[in-house]
Amino acid sequence: MKYIPIIILFTLTTTTFIVGIDEKIGTDGYVEVNLNDGENYDLLILCPSEFEEALYPLKVHKEEHGIKTIIVTLDKIYSSYYFPCQGRDDAEKVKYFIKNAYDNWHIKYVLLVGGRKPGKLERWWMPVRYVYNQDVDGFWSEPKFLSDLYFADIYDKNGNFSTWDTNGNGIYGEWIGEEAQDKNIDLYPDVYVGRWPARNVFEVEIMVEKTIEYEDNTYGKEWFKRVVVAAGDTYPEYPGYEGEETTSQAMQYMQGFKIIKLYTSEGTLKSWKDIAIEINEGCGFLYLDGHGNPMSWTTHMPESEQWIKDFDVFKMVFLMNKGMYPVCIVGGCHNSQFNVTVFNSFSWKHIYKGENSLECWSWWITRKINGGAIATIGCTALGYTKEDKSTWDGATSWLEPRFFWEYGVNGTDILGEVWGKAIIAYLNKYPIDWDTPAGWDYSIDAKTVQEWCLIGDPSLKIGGYGE
Repeated sequence: MKYIPIIILFTLTTTTFIVGIDEKIGTDGYVEVNLNDGENYDLLILCPSEFEEALYPLKVHKEEHGIKTIIVTLDKIYSSYYFPCQGRDDAEKVKYFIKNAYDNWHIKYVLLVGGRKPGKLERWWMPVRYVYNQDVDGFWSEPKFLSDLYFADIYDKNGNFSTWDTNGNGIYGEWIGEEAQDKNIDLYPDVYVGRWPARNVFEVEIMVEKTIEYEDNTYGKEWFKRVVVAAGDTYPEYPGYEGEETTSQAMQYMQGFKIIKLYTSEGTLKSWKDIAIEINEGCGFLYLDGHGNPMSWTTHMPESEQWIKDFDVFKMVFLMNKGMYPVCIVGGCHNSQFNVTVFNSFSWKHIYKGENSLECWSWWITRKINGGAIATIGCTALGYTKEDKSTWDGATSWLEPRFFWEYGVNGTDILGEVWGKAIIAYLNKYPIDWDTPAGWDYSIDAKTVQEWCLIGDPSLKIGGYGE
Protein backbone atom coordinates (compact mmCIF):
# COMPACT_ATOMS: atom_id res chain seq x y z
CA MET A 1 0.00 0.00 0.00
CA LYS A 2 1.44 3.39 -1.04
CA TYR A 3 1.31 6.20 1.46
CA ILE A 4 1.65 9.96 1.03
CA PRO A 5 4.14 11.65 3.38
CA ILE A 6 2.38 14.05 5.76
CA ILE A 7 4.97 16.73 5.13
CA ILE A 8 4.04 16.77 1.45
CA LEU A 9 0.35 16.98 2.13
CA PHE A 10 0.68 20.04 4.33
CA THR A 11 2.75 21.88 1.75
CA LEU A 12 0.23 21.37 -1.05
CA THR A 13 -2.54 23.77 -1.89
CA THR A 14 -5.88 23.28 -0.18
CA THR A 15 -7.36 21.87 -3.36
CA THR A 16 -4.87 19.01 -3.30
CA PHE A 17 -5.86 17.54 0.08
CA ILE A 18 -9.36 16.31 0.77
CA VAL A 19 -10.06 16.34 4.52
CA GLY A 20 -12.35 13.99 6.35
CA ILE A 21 -12.64 11.23 3.79
CA ASP A 22 -11.68 7.85 5.20
CA GLU A 23 -8.19 8.86 6.37
CA LYS A 24 -5.81 6.08 7.40
CA ILE A 25 -2.56 6.40 9.30
CA GLY A 26 0.03 3.79 8.35
CA THR A 27 2.55 2.33 10.78
CA ASP A 28 5.22 4.48 9.14
CA GLY A 29 3.35 7.67 10.01
CA TYR A 30 2.12 8.35 6.48
CA VAL A 31 -1.44 9.34 5.61
CA GLU A 32 -3.53 7.69 2.91
CA VAL A 33 -6.66 9.39 1.65
CA ASN A 34 -9.47 7.49 -0.03
CA LEU A 35 -11.13 10.01 -2.31
CA ASN A 36 -14.84 9.74 -2.95
CA ASP A 37 -16.58 9.60 -6.29
CA GLY A 38 -18.02 13.09 -5.91
CA GLU A 39 -14.79 14.84 -6.85
CA ASN A 40 -14.20 16.29 -10.30
CA TYR A 41 -10.78 16.28 -11.95
CA ASP A 42 -9.33 17.61 -15.20
CA LEU A 43 -6.16 15.51 -15.40
CA LEU A 44 -5.79 11.86 -14.48
CA ILE A 45 -2.19 10.68 -14.13
CA LEU A 46 -1.77 6.89 -14.14
CA CYS A 47 1.53 5.37 -13.09
CA PRO A 48 3.17 2.45 -11.29
CA SER A 49 3.71 3.07 -7.58
CA GLU A 50 7.47 3.36 -8.21
CA PHE A 51 6.90 6.64 -10.13
CA GLU A 52 4.25 8.17 -7.87
CA GLU A 53 6.39 10.35 -5.63
CA ALA A 54 8.27 11.87 -8.59
CA LEU A 55 4.96 13.06 -10.06
CA TYR A 56 3.71 15.07 -7.05
CA PRO A 57 5.49 18.30 -8.06
CA LEU A 58 3.63 18.09 -11.39
CA LYS A 59 0.31 17.71 -9.56
CA VAL A 60 1.04 20.78 -7.43
CA HIS A 61 2.08 22.76 -10.53
CA LYS A 62 -1.01 21.77 -12.51
CA GLU A 63 -3.36 22.74 -9.70
CA GLU A 64 -1.64 26.10 -9.33
CA HIS A 65 -2.79 26.70 -12.91
CA GLY A 66 -6.34 25.50 -12.30
CA ILE A 67 -5.93 21.94 -13.65
CA LYS A 68 -7.44 19.73 -10.96
CA THR A 69 -5.24 16.64 -10.93
CA ILE A 70 -5.29 13.17 -9.39
CA ILE A 71 -2.51 10.59 -9.44
CA VAL A 72 -3.64 6.95 -9.40
CA THR A 73 -1.23 4.02 -9.21
CA LEU A 74 -1.80 0.74 -10.97
CA ASP A 75 -2.05 -1.19 -7.72
CA LYS A 76 -5.07 0.93 -6.77
CA ILE A 77 -6.69 0.12 -10.12
CA TYR A 78 -6.12 -3.61 -9.77
CA SER A 79 -7.25 -3.69 -6.11
CA SER A 80 -10.54 -1.84 -6.84
CA TYR A 81 -9.48 0.98 -4.51
CA TYR A 82 -11.64 3.57 -6.30
CA PHE A 83 -13.84 1.58 -8.67
CA PRO A 84 -14.52 -2.14 -9.19
CA CYS A 85 -11.71 -3.55 -11.33
CA GLN A 86 -12.91 -4.86 -14.69
CA GLY A 87 -11.15 -6.19 -17.77
CA ARG A 88 -9.64 -9.28 -19.33
CA ASP A 89 -6.04 -8.07 -19.20
CA ASP A 90 -4.14 -5.18 -17.65
CA ALA A 91 -4.64 -2.84 -20.62
CA GLU A 92 -8.41 -3.33 -20.52
CA LYS A 93 -8.42 -2.84 -16.75
CA VAL A 94 -6.69 0.50 -17.23
CA LYS A 95 -9.16 1.47 -19.94
CA TYR A 96 -12.13 0.55 -17.74
CA PHE A 97 -10.65 2.67 -14.99
CA ILE A 98 -10.36 5.61 -17.39
CA LYS A 99 -14.03 5.06 -18.30
CA ASN A 100 -15.05 5.11 -14.62
CA ALA A 101 -12.95 8.21 -13.99
CA TYR A 102 -14.56 9.86 -17.02
CA ASP A 103 -18.06 8.97 -15.80
CA ASN A 104 -17.53 9.83 -12.13
CA TRP A 105 -14.77 12.43 -12.02
CA HIS A 106 -15.40 13.98 -15.47
CA ILE A 107 -11.72 13.82 -16.43
CA LYS A 108 -10.61 15.37 -19.70
CA TYR A 109 -6.92 14.47 -19.95
CA VAL A 110 -5.08 11.21 -19.20
CA LEU A 111 -1.31 10.99 -18.84
CA LEU A 112 0.01 7.42 -18.92
CA VAL A 113 3.40 7.33 -17.22
CA GLY A 114 5.56 4.32 -17.93
CA GLY A 115 7.22 2.53 -20.80
CA ARG A 116 9.00 -0.75 -21.25
CA LYS A 117 10.92 -2.20 -18.32
CA PRO A 118 14.64 -2.95 -18.80
CA GLY A 119 15.48 -6.45 -19.89
CA LYS A 120 15.11 -8.86 -22.78
CA LEU A 121 11.55 -9.89 -21.93
CA GLU A 122 8.82 -7.45 -22.89
CA ARG A 123 7.42 -6.18 -19.60
CA TRP A 124 5.77 -2.82 -19.02
CA TRP A 125 5.62 -0.21 -16.28
CA MET A 126 2.34 0.93 -17.84
CA PRO A 127 0.20 -1.46 -19.93
CA VAL A 128 0.02 -1.06 -23.71
CA ARG A 129 -2.42 -2.20 -26.35
CA TYR A 130 -1.29 -3.84 -29.58
CA VAL A 131 -3.56 -3.49 -32.61
CA TYR A 132 -3.67 -6.10 -35.39
CA ASN A 133 -4.43 -3.99 -38.45
CA GLN A 134 -2.11 -5.91 -40.80
CA ASP A 135 -1.62 -4.00 -44.00
CA VAL A 136 1.52 -5.40 -45.66
CA ASP A 137 3.22 -8.73 -46.14
CA GLY A 138 6.84 -9.72 -46.47
CA PHE A 139 9.90 -8.25 -44.77
CA TRP A 140 8.13 -5.07 -43.62
CA SER A 141 5.14 -6.96 -42.28
CA GLU A 142 4.03 -5.78 -38.85
CA PRO A 143 1.16 -7.96 -37.64
CA LYS A 144 0.69 -5.73 -34.60
CA PHE A 145 1.59 -2.23 -33.46
CA LEU A 146 1.16 0.00 -30.42
CA SER A 147 -1.90 2.24 -30.14
CA ASP A 148 -2.56 4.61 -27.25
CA LEU A 149 -5.68 5.83 -29.04
CA TYR A 150 -7.21 2.64 -27.63
CA PHE A 151 -7.17 4.22 -24.15
CA ALA A 152 -8.79 7.43 -25.43
CA ASP A 153 -11.71 5.83 -27.31
CA ILE A 154 -13.92 4.94 -24.36
CA TYR A 155 -17.35 4.61 -25.95
CA ASP A 156 -18.61 3.30 -29.28
CA LYS A 157 -21.22 5.11 -31.35
CA ASN A 158 -24.01 3.41 -29.38
CA GLY A 159 -22.67 4.56 -26.02
CA ASN A 160 -21.23 1.17 -25.04
CA PHE A 161 -17.71 0.51 -23.76
CA SER A 162 -15.44 0.31 -26.81
CA THR A 163 -13.41 -2.90 -26.48
CA TRP A 164 -11.77 -2.70 -29.93
CA ASP A 165 -12.45 -6.46 -29.95
CA THR A 166 -15.94 -6.72 -31.41
CA ASN A 167 -15.65 -10.44 -32.18
CA GLY A 168 -14.41 -11.18 -28.66
CA ASN A 169 -11.40 -13.32 -29.57
CA GLY A 170 -8.82 -11.37 -27.58
CA ILE A 171 -7.19 -9.86 -30.68
CA TYR A 172 -7.72 -6.11 -30.87
CA GLY A 173 -8.41 -3.99 -33.94
CA GLU A 174 -8.13 -7.12 -36.07
CA TRP A 175 -8.17 -6.38 -39.80
CA ILE A 176 -6.66 -9.22 -41.81
CA GLY A 177 -7.69 -10.40 -45.25
CA GLU A 178 -10.73 -9.24 -47.22
CA GLU A 179 -12.52 -7.41 -44.39
CA ALA A 180 -12.06 -6.35 -40.79
CA GLN A 181 -12.73 -8.94 -38.12
CA ASP A 182 -13.28 -6.22 -35.49
CA LYS A 183 -15.74 -3.99 -37.29
CA ASN A 184 -17.17 -0.58 -36.54
CA ILE A 185 -14.62 0.41 -33.93
CA ASP A 186 -15.43 3.98 -33.01
CA LEU A 187 -11.85 5.37 -32.97
CA TYR A 188 -13.05 8.82 -31.82
CA PRO A 189 -11.20 9.93 -28.66
CA ASP A 190 -13.49 10.66 -25.70
CA VAL A 191 -10.57 11.81 -23.55
CA TYR A 192 -7.20 13.21 -24.58
CA VAL A 193 -4.40 10.74 -23.89
CA GLY A 194 -0.64 11.18 -23.87
CA ARG A 195 2.17 8.99 -22.58
CA TRP A 196 5.58 9.43 -21.03
CA PRO A 197 7.11 6.01 -21.85
CA ALA A 198 9.64 6.41 -19.06
CA ARG A 199 11.86 3.46 -18.21
CA ASN A 200 13.01 4.75 -14.82
CA VAL A 201 12.25 7.38 -12.19
CA PHE A 202 14.99 9.68 -13.49
CA GLU A 203 13.19 10.08 -16.82
CA VAL A 204 9.96 10.90 -15.01
CA GLU A 205 11.79 13.58 -13.02
CA ILE A 206 13.22 15.04 -16.22
CA MET A 207 9.77 15.38 -17.75
CA VAL A 208 8.22 16.85 -14.61
CA GLU A 209 10.95 19.48 -14.47
CA LYS A 210 10.73 20.27 -18.20
CA THR A 211 6.94 20.56 -18.12
CA ILE A 212 6.94 22.95 -15.17
CA GLU A 213 9.75 24.97 -16.72
CA TYR A 214 7.94 25.14 -20.07
CA GLU A 215 4.51 26.13 -18.78
CA ASP A 216 5.90 28.71 -16.35
CA ASN A 217 8.49 30.37 -18.57
CA THR A 218 7.53 30.09 -22.25
CA TYR A 219 4.73 32.68 -22.46
CA GLY A 220 5.72 35.83 -24.35
CA LYS A 221 9.16 34.59 -25.34
CA GLU A 222 10.36 35.57 -28.82
CA TRP A 223 11.84 32.14 -29.53
CA PHE A 224 8.41 30.53 -29.27
CA LYS A 225 7.27 32.39 -32.40
CA ARG A 226 9.69 30.43 -34.56
CA VAL A 227 8.73 27.22 -36.39
CA VAL A 228 11.43 24.98 -37.81
CA VAL A 229 10.36 22.66 -40.64
CA ALA A 230 12.62 20.13 -42.36
CA ALA A 231 11.68 18.12 -45.45
CA GLY A 232 12.78 17.00 -48.88
CA ASP A 233 11.85 14.71 -51.73
CA THR A 234 10.11 11.96 -49.78
CA TYR A 235 9.42 9.81 -52.85
CA PRO A 236 11.95 10.51 -55.65
CA GLU A 237 10.05 8.13 -57.92
CA TYR A 238 7.10 10.54 -58.01
CA PRO A 239 7.03 14.11 -59.36
CA GLY A 240 7.28 16.92 -56.83
CA TYR A 241 8.84 17.20 -53.40
CA GLU A 242 6.20 15.62 -51.22
CA GLY A 243 7.60 16.47 -47.78
CA GLU A 244 8.19 20.08 -48.72
CA GLU A 245 4.70 20.39 -50.15
CA THR A 246 3.04 18.97 -47.02
CA THR A 247 5.01 21.13 -44.61
CA SER A 248 4.43 24.25 -46.73
CA GLN A 249 0.71 23.58 -46.60
CA ALA A 250 0.86 23.24 -42.82
CA MET A 251 2.79 26.48 -42.43
CA GLN A 252 0.02 28.45 -44.15
CA TYR A 253 -1.91 28.06 -40.89
CA MET A 254 0.82 29.52 -38.70
CA GLN A 255 0.23 33.22 -39.20
CA GLY A 256 2.35 35.41 -36.95
CA PHE A 257 5.15 32.85 -36.72
CA LYS A 258 8.56 33.07 -38.34
CA ILE A 259 8.94 29.98 -40.52
CA ILE A 260 12.44 28.55 -40.90
CA LYS A 261 12.26 26.20 -43.88
CA LEU A 262 15.01 23.62 -44.16
CA TYR A 263 14.37 22.09 -47.59
CA THR A 264 16.71 19.88 -49.60
CA SER A 265 15.48 21.51 -52.84
CA GLU A 266 16.61 24.92 -51.56
CA GLY A 267 19.95 23.70 -50.25
CA THR A 268 19.07 24.64 -46.67
CA LEU A 269 18.88 21.00 -45.55
CA LYS A 270 21.94 18.88 -46.22
CA SER A 271 22.42 17.20 -42.86
CA TRP A 272 21.03 16.73 -39.37
CA LYS A 273 23.33 19.56 -38.30
CA ASP A 274 21.14 22.10 -40.08
CA ILE A 275 18.20 20.97 -37.93
CA ALA A 276 20.15 20.96 -34.68
CA ILE A 277 21.46 24.48 -35.26
CA GLU A 278 17.95 25.86 -35.66
CA ILE A 279 16.57 23.91 -32.69
CA ASN A 280 19.30 25.39 -30.52
CA GLU A 281 18.13 28.86 -31.49
CA GLY A 282 14.79 28.01 -29.90
CA CYS A 283 11.46 27.31 -31.59
CA GLY A 284 7.87 26.77 -30.55
CA PHE A 285 7.29 23.98 -33.07
CA LEU A 286 9.50 21.51 -34.90
CA TYR A 287 8.05 19.69 -37.90
CA LEU A 288 10.00 16.99 -39.74
CA ASP A 289 8.45 15.23 -42.72
CA GLY A 290 10.28 12.37 -44.37
CA HIS A 291 11.34 8.84 -43.47
CA GLY A 292 12.14 7.27 -40.15
CA ASN A 293 12.67 4.29 -37.93
CA PRO A 294 12.81 4.02 -34.14
CA MET A 295 16.41 5.26 -34.22
CA SER A 296 16.51 8.06 -36.79
CA TRP A 297 14.84 10.48 -39.20
CA THR A 298 15.97 11.49 -42.69
CA THR A 299 14.79 12.41 -46.18
CA HIS A 300 15.99 12.49 -49.81
CA MET A 301 17.84 15.07 -51.81
CA PRO A 302 15.82 16.42 -54.79
CA GLU A 303 14.95 13.78 -57.40
CA SER A 304 17.55 11.48 -55.92
CA GLU A 305 17.79 8.30 -53.87
CA GLN A 306 20.54 9.99 -51.86
CA TRP A 307 19.69 10.47 -48.18
CA ILE A 308 20.74 13.42 -46.10
CA LYS A 309 22.90 12.60 -43.07
CA ASP A 310 20.28 11.25 -40.72
CA PHE A 311 19.15 12.79 -37.45
CA ASP A 312 19.54 9.76 -35.19
CA VAL A 313 19.18 9.33 -31.44
CA PHE A 314 22.93 9.69 -30.87
CA LYS A 315 22.78 13.24 -32.29
CA MET A 316 20.39 14.34 -29.53
CA VAL A 317 23.40 15.10 -27.34
CA PHE A 318 24.02 18.16 -29.54
CA LEU A 319 20.62 19.69 -28.70
CA MET A 320 21.37 22.46 -26.20
CA ASN A 321 18.13 24.43 -26.24
CA LYS A 322 17.44 24.32 -22.50
CA GLY A 323 14.27 26.25 -21.65
CA MET A 324 13.29 26.60 -25.34
CA TYR A 325 11.50 23.33 -26.01
CA PRO A 326 9.38 22.87 -29.15
CA VAL A 327 6.34 20.71 -29.70
CA CYS A 328 7.62 18.26 -32.31
CA ILE A 329 5.60 16.67 -35.12
CA VAL A 330 7.63 13.96 -36.84
CA GLY A 331 6.44 12.44 -40.09
CA GLY A 332 8.07 9.09 -40.77
CA CYS A 333 7.78 5.40 -40.00
CA HIS A 334 8.22 4.06 -36.46
CA ASN A 335 9.76 7.17 -34.88
CA SER A 336 7.37 6.73 -31.93
CA GLN A 337 7.67 2.94 -31.65
CA PHE A 338 8.36 2.96 -27.92
CA ASN A 339 8.64 -0.82 -27.42
CA VAL A 340 12.20 -1.07 -28.77
CA THR A 341 15.09 -2.47 -26.75
CA VAL A 342 18.84 -2.81 -27.10
CA PHE A 343 18.35 -6.55 -26.64
CA ASN A 344 17.03 -6.59 -30.23
CA SER A 345 20.68 -6.26 -31.26
CA PHE A 346 20.83 -10.04 -31.37
CA SER A 347 18.53 -10.09 -34.44
CA TRP A 348 19.69 -8.77 -37.80
CA LYS A 349 16.09 -8.01 -38.79
CA HIS A 350 15.59 -5.81 -35.73
CA ILE A 351 18.91 -4.11 -36.38
CA TYR A 352 17.99 -3.40 -39.99
CA LYS A 353 14.70 -1.86 -38.86
CA GLY A 354 16.36 0.22 -36.16
CA GLU A 355 14.48 -1.61 -33.42
CA ASN A 356 17.59 -2.17 -31.30
CA SER A 357 17.68 1.38 -29.95
CA LEU A 358 17.79 1.95 -26.21
CA GLU A 359 14.62 4.00 -26.64
CA CYS A 360 12.67 5.32 -29.62
CA TRP A 361 13.51 8.57 -31.40
CA SER A 362 10.40 10.46 -30.23
CA TRP A 363 10.89 9.66 -26.55
CA TRP A 364 14.62 10.30 -26.76
CA ILE A 365 14.15 13.86 -28.07
CA THR A 366 11.32 14.49 -25.60
CA ARG A 367 13.02 13.30 -22.42
CA LYS A 368 16.38 14.82 -23.46
CA ILE A 369 17.75 16.68 -20.47
CA ASN A 370 18.60 20.39 -20.97
CA GLY A 371 17.29 20.35 -24.52
CA GLY A 372 15.16 18.54 -27.07
CA ALA A 373 11.37 18.80 -27.30
CA ILE A 374 8.60 19.14 -24.72
CA ALA A 375 6.41 16.61 -26.57
CA THR A 376 6.48 14.64 -29.82
CA ILE A 377 3.69 13.28 -31.99
CA GLY A 378 4.56 10.56 -34.48
CA CYS A 379 3.86 7.06 -35.75
CA THR A 380 4.36 3.89 -33.74
CA ALA A 381 4.37 1.81 -36.94
CA LEU A 382 4.70 2.22 -40.71
CA GLY A 383 3.63 5.77 -41.52
CA TYR A 384 1.56 6.56 -44.58
CA THR A 385 1.20 9.57 -46.85
CA LYS A 386 -1.33 10.24 -49.60
CA GLU A 387 1.00 8.48 -52.05
CA ASP A 388 0.29 5.20 -50.22
CA LYS A 389 -3.46 5.39 -50.93
CA SER A 390 -5.14 4.58 -54.22
CA THR A 391 -6.98 7.91 -54.03
CA TRP A 392 -3.74 9.84 -53.40
CA ASP A 393 -5.58 11.69 -50.66
CA GLY A 394 -5.35 11.76 -46.89
CA ALA A 395 -3.13 9.84 -44.43
CA THR A 396 -0.47 11.93 -42.66
CA SER A 397 -0.41 14.31 -45.64
CA TRP A 398 -3.75 15.56 -44.28
CA LEU A 399 -3.49 14.72 -40.59
CA GLU A 400 -0.24 16.54 -39.83
CA PRO A 401 -1.24 19.86 -41.44
CA ARG A 402 -4.56 19.55 -39.60
CA PHE A 403 -2.64 19.69 -36.31
CA PHE A 404 -1.30 23.10 -37.29
CA TRP A 405 -4.71 24.23 -38.51
CA GLU A 406 -6.22 23.29 -35.15
CA TYR A 407 -3.66 25.36 -33.31
CA GLY A 408 -3.00 28.20 -35.75
CA VAL A 409 -6.51 28.78 -37.11
CA ASN A 410 -8.93 27.24 -34.63
CA GLY A 411 -6.96 28.55 -31.66
CA THR A 412 -6.82 25.32 -29.64
CA ASP A 413 -3.81 25.63 -27.33
CA ILE A 414 -3.94 22.53 -25.12
CA LEU A 415 -1.73 19.89 -26.69
CA GLY A 416 -3.96 16.85 -26.15
CA GLU A 417 -6.95 18.68 -27.55
CA VAL A 418 -5.04 19.63 -30.69
CA TRP A 419 -4.03 15.97 -31.11
CA GLY A 420 -7.55 14.65 -30.44
CA LYS A 421 -9.42 17.20 -32.53
CA ALA A 422 -7.11 16.57 -35.49
CA ILE A 423 -7.96 12.86 -35.24
CA ILE A 424 -11.69 13.61 -34.99
CA ALA A 425 -11.49 15.85 -38.06
CA TYR A 426 -9.64 13.14 -39.97
CA LEU A 427 -12.28 10.51 -39.17
CA ASN A 428 -15.04 12.90 -40.18
CA LYS A 429 -13.37 13.50 -43.54
CA TYR A 430 -12.30 9.90 -44.14
CA PRO A 431 -14.95 7.62 -42.57
CA ILE A 432 -13.92 3.98 -42.33
CA ASP A 433 -15.52 1.21 -44.39
CA TRP A 434 -14.74 -1.93 -42.39
CA ASP A 435 -15.95 -4.27 -45.17
CA THR A 436 -12.89 -3.65 -47.35
CA PRO A 437 -9.53 -5.48 -47.60
CA ALA A 438 -6.68 -4.96 -45.17
CA GLY A 439 -3.91 -2.82 -46.66
CA TRP A 440 -6.32 -0.79 -48.77
CA ASP A 441 -7.35 2.85 -48.25
CA TYR A 442 -9.80 2.37 -45.37
CA SER A 443 -7.50 0.22 -43.26
CA ILE A 444 -4.74 2.76 -43.92
CA ASP A 445 -7.07 5.50 -42.69
CA ALA A 446 -7.79 3.52 -39.52
CA LYS A 447 -4.12 2.78 -38.95
CA THR A 448 -3.18 6.42 -39.56
CA VAL A 449 -5.09 7.52 -36.48
CA GLN A 450 -4.46 4.37 -34.44
CA GLU A 451 -0.69 4.75 -34.62
CA TRP A 452 -0.49 8.56 -34.23
CA CYS A 453 0.86 8.70 -30.70
CA LEU A 454 1.22 11.71 -28.41
CA ILE A 455 4.40 11.31 -26.38
CA GLY A 456 3.87 14.14 -23.95
CA ASP A 457 1.52 15.70 -21.43
CA PRO A 458 -1.96 15.98 -22.99
CA SER A 459 -2.85 18.87 -20.63
CA LEU A 460 0.22 20.89 -21.74
CA LYS A 461 -0.54 24.55 -22.34
CA ILE A 462 1.15 25.26 -25.67
CA GLY A 463 3.15 28.44 -25.30
CA GLY A 464 2.87 28.36 -21.52
CA TYR A 465 0.74 30.30 -19.06
CA GLY A 466 0.65 34.08 -18.96
CA GLU A 467 0.77 36.27 -15.89
